[in-house]
Parts: sequence; structure tokens; C-alpha cells
Amino acid sequence: MLKFYSILLFFIAFSLCSLRAQDLSFEEYNPSSTLVVEGEPVLKAKFPFIDIHGHQYRMADQDLAPVVAAMDTLNLQIMVNLSGRSGDYLVQCVDNIKNNFPNRFVVFANIDFEGVGRDGWTENAVKQLEEDCNNGARGLKIYKSLGLRYEDIQGNRVAVDDPRLDPIWAKCGELGIPVLIHTADPKPFWDDFDSDNERWLELKLRPRRKRGANNPAPWEQLIAEQHRMFKKHPNTTFINAHMGWYANDLGTLGKLLDEIPNMYVGIGAIIAELGRQPRTAHAFFIKYQDRILFGKDSWKPEEFPTYFRVLESDDEYFPYHKKYHAFWAMYGLDLPDEVLKKVYYKNALKIVPGLDRSLFPN
Repeated sequence: MLKFYSILLFFIAFSLCSLRAQDLSFEEYNPSSTLVVEGEPVLKAKFPFIDIHGHQYRMADQDLAPVVAAMDTLNLQIMVNLSGRSGDYLVQCVDNIKNNFPNRFVVFANIDFEGVGRDGWTENAVKQLEEDCNNGARGLKIYKSLGLRYEDIQGNRVAVDDPRLDPIWAKCGELGIPVLIHTADPKPFWDDFDSDNERWLELKLRPRRKRGANNPAPWEQLIAEQHRMFKKHPNTTFINAHMGWYANDLGTLGKLLDEIPNMYVGIGAIIAELGRQPRTAHAFFIKYQDRILFGKDSWKPEEFPTYFRVLESDDEYFPYHKKYHAFWAMYGLDLPDEVLKKVYYKNALKIVPGLDRSLFPN
């Protein structure tokens, strides 16, 4: 009788497990690949590199030693901290760098766009930017809140190409500093939240990222504002963060690069788009090798190897590190060494002033 009950319990447990497996959600379904192909993780970049899109949010009083130790394991020689803020905080960041690791970090300034339209606002913003650059800022970082969140004193949305901001972009050209700008977000955030939306899983897990078609403006309008601003200021260098959200449409991005010679692109947070189109992306990197910069966006050292493997290897069908960003596998672009050098450091050395060139080979 005991044996009978043991067998019965086994079949009950087996049946429950089978039913559970059949009821898996898409979020839970994440199978291990059975494909057997050559290739292995690339844990350290082949060449020293500059992360043009880094964030250290407490740099004013942060112990930078653990960060540098992790950077060394990756071959990351210089991190551009885009979160330098302004005024006294920026000075404290610069002092922390100078006193501890003077060659390994630089900071970009930020601008608070609250109060646009108030008497003297533009003049004061330009004056503060000059002061920040005199205090050590090497560029200007613009967050996506410009275009999405900021309103002027009349309650109107401040467009990316608002003419009241023109003196800021012109001053960056005069000072010889680049503007790294993030405008909008991936277009699917504005699209219908249904089974046709490729970002469905991300939007389900992070519903606050979903926007209405006109919230606060259509995606196409926001992107057009950015491009008009670039064209209006040809003497200013702009780094379009996240490849301007056109990494999934490299044909269009190529046309934009042809039309806007003062625009560069960073690859932060869009490596999954490149890794699913290795032949097209390889050709794009060859053609526009002088206009692409390495960037990661979030400081998570364990995620950098995915970038290295996509850029450097010819590996097939390897996993990405965030399923909700990409439920597909990656393929390596197998970029030539000279192209890798440009993406990793040469292009950044060309447009960001004051970087230590001795950290990099010729």
C-alpha cells in the first residue's frame, strides 16, 4: 500500500509540474539554447576605450577607486560622466577627479531648463555654462526631459529646437565642446500597446514608459525638432545618444549622417539592435566609422562584455543580458581593428577636448 501511495504522489507531482510548465508566461519563458557553435564571451575590450556615455551620480564625494578597479578589468581608460550637473557640485566632481584619478574621468555639465522665458534666463544659462567649462566641464549633456517634460513660464512645452535655446548651442560651438543629447525614447513607446509592439514585454514590466501617441508630442515631431536644431548650428558638434533611436533603421540613420555632418552617434543601450543585423550593421560601421562612439549608458560592468562580443567577434546566436530589451539572440559584427579603434577611442579623442591621449595607442 505504501508503494502505491508513493507512486500516486509521484504522478500527482509530475502532473502539477506539467500543468505549471504549460502555463508559463512569456516573461518566464527563457529557454537555454541547444545550439552548439564556436564562440565565447569577450570579457575585456581588445583595445583601450572611452565610455562617452557614463553616469556616476555621486561623483562629488564618491570613492572612485572601486570604479577604476572595475574599469581596469574591462580596459576602460576614460569614463565621461554625463551627470556633472553645474555650479558647486560640478566643481566638487572635478576636484575629486583631480585629487584621485586625474586622467580617468571627465565630466559634462547639465542645464536646468526650468524658467525658460523668464527675463534673463537665456543669458544666465549661457553664463553658467561658460563658468562650468572654465571649472573643468568638457561637454554638455542634455537629458530627454528637454522636449518631454520642461515647460516655459507660460506653461508651453519647451521644444528641442526652441529658439530661446539657440545661444546655448552656439556657445558650445564657440567653446569647442560637444553636446551629447538624448531626445525622446524608442518609437514603440508611442505605439499601440498590443501584440504587434516589439517592446511589449518592456512596456508590460515597466508601464510608466508607455506614452500616448501625442504625449507630450508625436515621436516624429520630437525627433524632427532635434534634427532641425542640429542643422541650425553647423558649427557645434552634437553626439546623438542611442543612435538617435534609429539603430533599427540604419538606412535612415545613414541618410541623416549624410545630411548633418556635425552629428555623431553613440551606441549606448542599443547594442541589441546592432547584434541582430550583423551584416547590415557591419557595413554601416565601415561606412560611418568616423562618426560612431562607444557608450554604455548605465554603469553595470557585467553588461559591457555583450558590447565587446557584438563589436569584436564573429560569434553566432549568443544571449543578450536583458530579455525585456531583446528577446532575440546576438551575432558578432567582426569589425576590423582600425574601425574598432575609432569607435573605442579615436573618435572621442577627436571631439572631446582635454582627454589624455597617452592612455591610447596611435
